[in-house]
Amino acid sequence: MSDTPEPDPRFNEFVILQAQNAGLFLGQLPNPHTGVKSVKLRAAKSVIDSLEMLASKTRGNLTASEAKLLTAALRNLKPLYQSALAAADE
Repeated sequence: MSDTPEPDPRFNEFVILQAQNAGLFLGQLPNPHTGVKSVKLRAAKSVIDSLEMLASKTRGNLTASEAKLLTAALRNLKPLYQSALAAADE
């Protein structure tokens, strides 16, 4: 029995979907129904927090490419959240 995690395409699809949701909530993507960009910080924070929890709980159980995708999503989303938070405070 191998200790190497097996890839699961659903994991990548899930992470990408969550990253897109966060992008939507951070005003990076237009709402698909209205075409309008809006910022919803609480929703964005919830998605980012969930991805951080996922990273913590799956550490050591992901393939290299899954770990890389999750890390990249968080690395890209966190500064966008901080920028949106700072803009909301202005």
